[in-house]
Amino acid sequence: MNKEKTVLVAGTFDILHESHVDMLRNAKNLGNKLIVMLSTDEFNAGKGKKAFQEYETRKYVLESIRYVDLVVPEQSWDDKGLYIDMFDVDIFAMGDDWKGKFDFLKEQFSGLNIMYFPRGKTSSSDIKKDLGKLYLAKIENDL
Repeated sequence: MNKEKTVLVAGTFDILHESHVDMLRNAKNLGNKLIVMLSTDEFNAGKGKKAFQEYETRKYVLESIRYVDLVVPEQSWDDKGLYIDMFDVDIFAMGDDWKGKFDFLKEQFSGLNIMYFPRGKTSSSDIKKDLGKLYLAKIENDL
């Protein structure tokens, strides 16, 4: 009998968009169970990053996506190894903007496959920039 495959992805998933959903769908297609390790607001702050949506909102939205089986908090860089071990993860996946950064996990977990998905056509950073421009334009029009 084949062992079920568990896939773990990690990220902030701030202002969820179609490229996020594509990544989650593709990750789910690699296994039977998809776990999303979601960066907490405190972890993001430690990285010098501020999410537009708070953790609980991002978690709520992710949990509503049919491809996602479980959402767990990422509170430190070490949590990747912790969850890989805890959930007996077979595949760890990230966006390709992180390519190579987590290959060291293969040394710690010999059976682990690591995949880096290509970025889609949409990014949260671009959405935030566009919203900022719209906001500034509205302020200028109101003056």
